[in-house]
Amino acid sequence: MMLRVYNTLSRSKEEFVPLEENAVRMYVCGPTVYDYPHIGNARSFCVFDTIRRFLEYMGYRVTYVTNFTDIDDKMINRANEEGVTVAELAAKFIAEYKIIARQLNLKPATVNPRATEHIDDIIEMVSLIIKNGKGYVVDGDVYFDVSEMKTYGVLSRISPEELSAGARVDVDEKKQDPRDFALWKAEKPGEPSWDSPWGKGRPGWHAECSVMGRHYLGLPFDIHGGGQDLIFPHHENEIAQSAAAYGIETPVKYWLHNGFLTINADKMSKSEGNFSTAREVLDNYDHQAVRFYLISGHYRQPLDYNDGAMKQAIQSLERIKNAVDTVQGRIDILEKIGSRETEADKKLAEAIEKVKQGFEREMSDDFNTPGAIAEIFTFVREINTLVGEVGGAAVLRETLAVLSELVGILGINLAGEGGEGDGKAAEALKGVVEYLLEMREEARAAKDYARADAIRDRLASLGISIADTKDGPTWKLE
Repeated sequence: MMLRVYNTLSRSKEEFVPLEENAVRMYVCGPTVYDYPHIGNARSFCVFDTIRRFLEYMGYRVTYVTNFTDIDDKMINRANEEGVTVAELAAKFIAEYKIIARQLNLKPATVNPRATEHIDDIIEMVSLIIKNGKGYVVDGDVYFDVSEMKTYGVLSRISPEELSAGARVDVDEKKQDPRDFALWKAEKPGEPSWDSPWGKGRPGWHAECSVMGRHYLGLPFDIHGGGQDLIFPHHENEIAQSAAAYGIETPVKYWLHNGFLTINADKMSKSEGNFSTAREVLDNYDHQAVRFYLISGHYRQPLDYNDGAMKQAIQSLERIKNAVDTVQGRIDILEKIGSRETEADKKLAEAIEKVKQGFEREMSDDFNTPGAIAEIFTFVREINTLVGEVGGAAVLRETLAVLSELVGILGINLAGEGGEGDGKAAEALKGVVEYLLEMREEARAAKDYARADAIRDRLASLGISIADTKDGPTWKLE
């Protein structure tokens, strides 16, 4: 079945043809780790995780890279406010992200690079941009010369006239043109800095993602994802940098952008109190229901967060889980009384094929999750109608397998969160352990190793072992 995706670059749906047969290289802009992720961030996490899962379901080998921006102005300002180093702040909120990722059942990325791990690569790219006549140095700062990039605006389609100083671009008297942007920022007192050909300083935000995408995926690569707010200036500037440094006008084949999330129909705003962190939402609702809600709308469209939407998500998941329980109950009965094929078996087998085809059709139309979910609920209605008349356990087991596989693409685990079993007890255990792991990560970030070790030892005494991995701590019952 042909997959079509909406490419922001062309403003149209295109047939998806990866650059390498049966392989997809995918980069998604990750969080700037200066604060707790908000529910809008969580939507982006889940959207691109679902896209990745469907690509893998279709047989592609996906290399999935999502970064941590661990050095920029927001990081520095927040670290100063809290009286900690930028590195300590980053460690705290990377740990928070990893907890949220587990709660939302995000698949681990192939790699989670940090900007500070690629300073040498960034310096190399900036040097090439200067060498190629597309950048200039002013008092240790390095700027990109937008006037030298005739294709600038190809992604956002924003004309030079629209880029008035103070509107969409930062005002800086050092710039030759208000549209120019920083590639490298000269050192300021008390800020982290690195040696460079232009003096000590730090990278500009836009330079970081260009470098990390190229480092792990090469250029060009298949998919670059992020929120619609990143189209300009961030992704526009990424394209310009890659063209200026490496001579590649189209560093990414398909640009995918998810829509905004509102709260009670209003734009999220901290200053107006209309704001929810991912942690707050996950503390108040079942984790799988939150995940289900976040992918319930088409990824390119706005999605409104409100209590009614969450209640609907909870009820929708219950319908699926009730159908699973009903099927399992029928299997248990048939194992006792013996199987016999009936007309209902044939109808259910037909429904299985129909839901697989329908789900694939909808997801192949620019990852249309609302349509895919509708196909699942049509299947659930068929199950509820037929299950009492089905005489063979085999078709019922296939029903469970297919239902589990399809909702799994949406990130829903019918076996229960974390794979430790289902039920409220397992969910409670998982929540308590993850809370303690969060406390341990915060202690480690603050270099309070005695407290971190005490938490680890206490969990060990309860039969829970911890393994520290590059993607964060994992745990299991011994």
